[in-house]
Amino acid sequence: MVLDVASSYEDILESVFSAPIAAKAWLATIAGALALVQIVTAARIYGRLRAVLRLPDAVVSRVHRWSGRVAVLVSLPVVFHCVFILGFQTTSARVAIHSVVGSFLYGVVATKVFIVRTHDYPGWVLPVAGGTLFSVLAALWATSSLWYFTEVRFGF
Repeated sequence: MVLDVASSYEDILESVFSAPIAAKAWLATIAGALALVQIVTAARIYGRLRAVLRLPDAVVSRVHRWSGRVAVLVSLPVVFHCVFILGFQTTSARVAIHSVVGSFLYGVVATKVFIVRTHDYPGWVLPVAGGTLFSVLAALWATSSLWYFTEVRFGF
C-alpha cells in the first residue's frame, strides 16, 4: 500500500474548506491577524500603546506569547502544503516572490525565538526581528491570500 500524502492532506482540508488553496488562504489570514496581535502587544510591552491597551502587563505578555504560538501552529498546514506538495516555483513574478520570501519564514521565526530567549543583544534587536517577521508574513499574505481573495474567490 502506497501512502498518498498529498491526497490525504487534501481530504482533511476539504472536510472544512472547498479546496486546499481556500484553506491556505484562510489559515494564512488567521496567522496574519495573530501577527497583528503580536505587533500591538509587543508595542504595549515596549511601553507604547499603554493608554490604548489598558491591560495588566502579565495579561499582555501572555496574549503576546500565545498569539505567537497559535500563529505558528496555524501556519504549519500552509507551510506543509507549500513546501512538500507545491515546492519552490517561479511560474509568475507573484509566485516567485512568494516562494523566495516563504523560504525565509521559519528562519526568521527561529531567529526571533532565539533572540527572545537570549538576553545578550541590544534592546533594538528584538523589535527589528519581530518587525522583520511581521514583514515576511505580510509579504506572504499579500502574494497568496490577498491574491486568492481578490482574483479567485472570497469564500471557504
